[in-house]
Amino acid sequence: MSTSGILIEQTLSIFIILLTGVICYRTKLIDDDSNKKLTNILLTLAQPILIFTSFQMDFDIDLVVGLLISLVLAFATHIVAIIISYIFIRKKKRKIIIENGVRTVTYVVNEDAEVERLTGSYANMGLMGMPIIYGIYGSVGVFYVTAYIIAFNILMYTHGVIMISGNRKLKFRDIIDRFKSPAIIAIISGIIFFVFQIKLPKVIYQSLDNISRIYAPFGMIIAGATIAKTDLIKMLTGNLRRYYIVFLKLLLVPFVTMLIYVWLPIDETIKMVAIILSATPTTTIGTLLTIKYNKNSVFAAEVFAMTTLFSIVTIPFIIMIAELLM
Repeated sequence: MSTSGILIEQTLSIFIILLTGVICYRTKLIDDDSNKKLTNILLTLAQPILIFTSFQMDFDIDLVVGLLISLVLAFATHIVAIIISYIFIRKKKRKIIIENGVRTVTYVVNEDAEVERLTGSYANMGLMGMPIIYGIYGSVGVFYVTAYIIAFNILMYTHGVIMISGNRKLKFRDIIDRFKSPAIIAIISGIIFFVFQIKLPKVIYQSLDNISRIYAPFGMIIAGATIAKTDLIKMLTGNLRRYYIVFLKLLLVPFVTMLIYVWLPIDETIKMVAIILSATPTTTIGTLLTIKYNKNSVFAAEVFAMTTLFSIVTIPFIIMIAELLM
């Protein structure tokens, strides 16, 4: 079966699990507190274990080269998204005023420019992207995704924090602290085990592998519960500016990325992982940062919900085009 065929099946599965998360929240089976706790379990336990076990493979120089290429593409993917967000999201935005039947176009200060750029630049590659990649490419796919987690953490907590906070005096300790996260520790540990071919005893590996399998379904349930927290009708019919950010994040960024990557003479799996991750919804961390720095967190949360919802359709669309071009 082609990648797009697998992705369509995977997308339908994701939609069903997302819907399950919506139902769980609406029926009070999951509330805000339990949703937060589930997220912590996934990010501090299931995700690191999934990352670590993905490195439990026989040493292969092609995998090492692929990981290094993925790291380059990871930074390139983020930089492409950042450049696009700066080009298409300005400090001033156009506003149309109709008074006495006269249509006037004026420009006003865009107070949410930083929030829009943040949500347009940084994707939910871990919580949303990794389950999709794992479902299509298995452990090898997760192996390559680790490069994007490294790039995301470096850029989000340097460029992202500086942009959203307006404080250019970033403390070096703050950056180092981000590398104490469970995901980064799992990557470093996994690389050490991979390079020195330290294999876990079978019973331990199987136990960890079983734990890691909860990551994909529970990640989607959490995403569904998060969507259920919003007023969908109001969100979808309200401020049309949100659709502009959704277009940039889910279509323009991955389309430009795809046009750059499809021609590269590298392994197809590496290219497809990069393209899929570039098409994932905006990151949840963006919403947390807007809360921390007193920005428009409601707007950020709504963009997250909308991009998560629409990505069910846009990701397969991007992948099908990529397959035609490859």
